[in-house]
Amino acid sequence: MKKDYESRIQELLSKMTIEEKIGQLQQCGPSLVGAFDVSFDELLNMMFDGRISQEEFGRLMSTAEQDFHEEDLRAGRISSYNGVGDAGTADRLQRIAVEETRLGIPLLFGYDVIHGFRTVTPIPLAESCAWEPELWEKTGRVAAEEATAAGVHMTFAPMVDVAKDARWGRISEGAGEDVLLNSAYGAAKVRGFQGDDLSKENAMAACVKHFAAYGAGEAGRDYNRVDMSPQRLWEEYMPSYQACVDAGARAVMPAFNDINGVPCSVNSWLLRDILRERWGFNGLVISDSNAIAECVIHGIAADRKDAARQAILAGMDMDMASNTYIECLKELVESGEVPESVLDEAAGDVLRIKFELGLFDHPYRTTQKREQETLLRPEYRTIAREAAVKSIVLLKNKDRVLPLKPETKAALFGALAADKGQMTGSWAIGAKEKDCVSMAEACAARGLDWQYCGPDADEAVLQAAAEGADVLIAAVGETKEESGEAASRADITVSEEQMRLIRQLADTGKPVIVVLFNGRPLAIPELHELAAAVVEAWHPGVEAGPAILDILCGDVNPSGKLTTTFPAVTGQCPMYYAHINTGRPGGKSKFTSKYLDAPLEPLYPFGYGLSYTTYAYTGQKVEKKEDGIHVSVAVTNTGGRDGDEIVQCYVQQMTGRRVRPVRQLKDFAKISLKTGETKTVTFVIPYAGLRYYDWEMKETPGEGILKVYVGGDSQAELAGQVVL
Repeated sequence: MKKDYESRIQELLSKMTIEEKIGQLQQCGPSLVGAFDVSFDELLNMMFDGRISQEEFGRLMSTAEQDFHEEDLRAGRISSYNGVGDAGTADRLQRIAVEETRLGIPLLFGYDVIHGFRTVTPIPLAESCAWEPELWEKTGRVAAEEATAAGVHMTFAPMVDVAKDARWGRISEGAGEDVLLNSAYGAAKVRGFQGDDLSKENAMAACVKHFAAYGAGEAGRDYNRVDMSPQRLWEEYMPSYQACVDAGARAVMPAFNDINGVPCSVNSWLLRDILRERWGFNGLVISDSNAIAECVIHGIAADRKDAARQAILAGMDMDMASNTYIECLKELVESGEVPESVLDEAAGDVLRIKFELGLFDHPYRTTQKREQETLLRPEYRTIAREAAVKSIVLLKNKDRVLPLKPETKAALFGALAADKGQMTGSWAIGAKEKDCVSMAEACAARGLDWQYCGPDADEAVLQAAAEGADVLIAAVGETKEESGEAASRADITVSEEQMRLIRQLADTGKPVIVVLFNGRPLAIPELHELAAAVVEAWHPGVEAGPAILDILCGDVNPSGKLTTTFPAVTGQCPMYYAHINTGRPGGKSKFTSKYLDAPLEPLYPFGYGLSYTTYAYTGQKVEKKEDGIHVSVAVTNTGGRDGDEIVQCYVQQMTGRRVRPVRQLKDFAKISLKTGETKTVTFVIPYAGLRYYDWEMKETPGEGILKVYVGGDSQAELAGQVVL
């Protein structure tokens, strides 16, 4: 079948004019017209800058119309649309492409389906806390079934940018700070999105992003420079992208940032030498929005024409939204600055993914009836609730205040307890507020003896609500606008207004249970001290309220574990578990690596999470065998509840040709244990998994003493050691 694709691609290319080939490289989004005198981007800036209110922005948008540039489409100058997410529009535009253009080449519809389409599941950072690849694949499958029913062919996901700095807003879109977890998460999402056959009507192509090291932007600022050693790049950042390519991802999106001075959009080392030659990728490479044109602002290109030339020569197939290809490539090809063979290669990559998706044989892949029958199916909401429950992390539970007893009277405080629209988090563009269930709604649906005290309540009302309750539940944290793209924060604490509420509740002397909604780790030492219990709910999706109550009421025993470190103060950022030691590791002595005004340790370490039961680890055994290091441990549920435990295996190479991290996650397993039950967990760490890069970028086998740690978080106890 692949050979058939290739022959059909070559046949099409032989019939195409230069303009039609360039048209295959053009992805555009619908323009908004008719409502205002400035561009849509400027209108957005006016709202964000405070020049117009959000209400005024909404009023202007309500009268706007979308321009899909149909005349350009009919002329063969558009190959793909970004942001079309309804079956009716997709079908109409596809019919123009297939029936009214000279060659009838079908369109490719891309959309940001980051964590669900209409049935929004937890943000990726949250879902990664389930440590469950099977779940990640299952929620990816739900997203694909809904999105394809709405006409989508490709999602700009998964994002597998390893993120070690909590100040970066887009930490919410990936699986946290560890490269192994990002690799497992990304590969699972690729499988879920694409299914077992990309040509099926419910399969969509995965576009892995952002290649490469976007999560390492200096100071946690979005779009910022990335300057690092090649050794660190290859050990800590590149493997997650390769895992997605190896899992079959059919598209890759280069990152906005530069790497060591060369923007990824024009980086031939990344896009040709590594992606194409070393990894054997033959899919579609598509720019991020306007990224090619922004190479002029970077200072790597003299003008838009130069940016287009550099990008296509570097291996960028498709231009998202900047129009540099459609404006400049014909002149570049005709002048010989860009060989036509390079243009053919790029157009061929676009045609290939369309053939793989089955669009040439079945261009009309959905209907409005299918869309209506597919979105928000009850079974999808069940999966969304499962994902939300497994994403929740219990961070504190003093005196076992949780789970709440059935007869407990509770008072609920905080705007986030009732704000349905905030439950989806960032990058949930297909979500509708009416689909979400808040905590307050879920309490009412259960008929609980709980009172909600809204944020506008005066002092007397708040005091009366507190006096009439056994426990006080405060929903605080971040809004969805405070994380995600272009939402870096220099201060990642909870707002002073919300902290005043927490202090006021704590002053009553009654137990305060804090439910956190957020898209990043937060620095919350005072909140931790004041609260009897802290429940990290993240932005949990459409089933937020029911999932949180499942945990609070004890219907489900929490099992989530953090995939990112929570610093004690913002100034500790970037803070992550897999750091290296200096010659003077932090300690009590003055001349050691530490801050004068901050603790050495994080507030909550990577891998951490409590349960309503307890687990004991015994019988640890570490052995060298022919196929690798074998590690075994017996895990016993020593508490009074059945539960799931996430068993984590870390290693530390004590010496090397380059200093090695103090801990590295090498494997994990999620096991279910009934009360009193014991299970033995075995890990096999292949010797290849201990390799690293020396000073000369040569792969080096592990050597010397290897310490192995097994337990419930990154501060696990020593299980044993071997000499490599």
